[in-house]
Amino acid sequence: MTRKYDALIIGGGHNGLVCAFYLARAGLKVRVLERRDVVGGACVTEEFAPGFRNSTASYTVSLLRPKVIADMKLHDRGFRIIERTISNFFPFPDTYLKLGGGTARTQAEFARFSQKDADAYPAYDAALEKVAQVLRDLALKTPPNVGGGLRALISGAGQGWPLAKLGIEAQRDLLDVFTKSARDFLDRWFEDDHVKSAFAFDAVVGNYAGVSTPGSAYVLLHHVFGEVNGKYGAWGHSVGGMGAITQAMAAACVEAGVEISLEAPVETVLTDGGPERTRAAGVRLVSGEEIAATVVAANVGPALLYRRMVDAADLPADFKRRMDGFKTGSGTFRMNVALSELPDFTVLRGKDKAEHHTAGIIIAPGMDYMDQAFIDAQQFGWSKKPIVEMKLPTTVDDSLAPPGQHIASLFCQQFDPKADWDAHREAVADLIVETVNDHAPNFKASILARQIHSPLDLERKFGLIGGDIFHGTMGLDQLWAARPTLGHGDYRSPIAGLYMCGSGTHPGGGVTGAPGHNAAHEILRDRSLLRRLFG
Repeated sequence: MTRKYDALIIGGGHNGLVCAFYLARAGLKVRVLERRDVVGGACVTEEFAPGFRNSTASYTVSLLRPKVIADMKLHDRGFRIIERTISNFFPFPDTYLKLGGGTARTQAEFARFSQKDADAYPAYDAALEKVAQVLRDLALKTPPNVGGGLRALISGAGQGWPLAKLGIEAQRDLLDVFTKSARDFLDRWFEDDHVKSAFAFDAVVGNYAGVSTPGSAYVLLHHVFGEVNGKYGAWGHSVGGMGAITQAMAAACVEAGVEISLEAPVETVLTDGGPERTRAAGVRLVSGEEIAATVVAANVGPALLYRRMVDAADLPADFKRRMDGFKTGSGTFRMNVALSELPDFTVLRGKDKAEHHTAGIIIAPGMDYMDQAFIDAQQFGWSKKPIVEMKLPTTVDDSLAPPGQHIASLFCQQFDPKADWDAHREAVADLIVETVNDHAPNFKASILARQIHSPLDLERKFGLIGGDIFHGTMGLDQLWAARPTLGHGDYRSPIAGLYMCGSGTHPGGGVTGAPGHNAAHEILRDRSLLRRLFG
């Protein structure tokens, strides 16, 4: 083996970089091993056509934890987020809805469809905010290790106390969010389909499910517990694209002493100690090089780690069975498009930059439309009328395209991860273009170039098994202490010295930095304990 490190990080995505930073800051000798030729994982900015750059996978920011931003001094390294004036613009066949811009403005918009819904909105927003605050409070805390003895009991009691302090109405809302469908949850608050659709969309983002699928209300909540520039629930655009975030993180890592290796794909986690005392000993790269370390932290999803990188003989039989059944596949199809001009929507005309062009543009006109998209995907492999979220980053950051031209990020649902994407990716990309063109008839003709990421492309390029942007489905059975499975929700694997620090752990997907932060905390806790025990 080559020279030994204190810690090796598999994968240079944002969580891997965060984990590496905290370990190096504590004095450990750390090396990050990234498979691609650019650091950042799925949080990158790349040129996808001559002169056109974009966030080619992850595309918007809200969930990144303020503590991580502060500790890594990201603002000092160029990190800057531009807030949206309004959050989303929803074109319908004969009208539109704008969401955001403050409570009064949102109420006025809802009143165009239902005065009752306008009146209900402040209470709905307050109820969801109470539940969202629970997630914020838990995000940077390690879940209790079920079956882990006294420490787990104390941890569980400590994390459960804020829930106990919630009023009974908030506790009921919390139960609803974790168990109900988005449709059932929203039906209790609103009457108009336009209004309900504006909220229900968040329930299917990265979620291979319909708005009527039980548990889908939680994904709605997951997308609102973030903040931008201190404003809860806000989303924004990273200047320079999402890659600017991970480049700033990489700079913080290097300053702390981290060694970052690109084009260094890991093939296998090496172990020693025999079947009764199996322990991580390092990794073997695809090149054949073996690198020794006392700690290995994997910033890849549980499905990739335990099915492809760890010898099955090193895993307990029940754990292996559960990881073989770990659910992945977010039903996502991702495109980046170079445009000669901005979309001109039939319900809100104009190709000159306007407020709605700077928002998230959501083509999901109705609750039934969203449910049908999921039904189609299950029956045919993809939706005949996809759900499309479009961002136009050049409306707030013109450095990403040549003067007068634009880029569009298309984040699309629902697409069966198991479909034959090598055979159908181009045809489905055409279908997505036509879907946007139905609402903005100049869109198709304005396309200069496009980049396609089918679910299979996302797996091959970014290591997202089943194209799952969250590293694993975020249902009640794969959340908190059960992410990725009960008994290992504390970032530790069954193999001593092998940890998990990616989105397949608590608190889940999105660019949060929380798994990396929390895993590093547990690694340092274990090392401190070993030093106290053995000197």
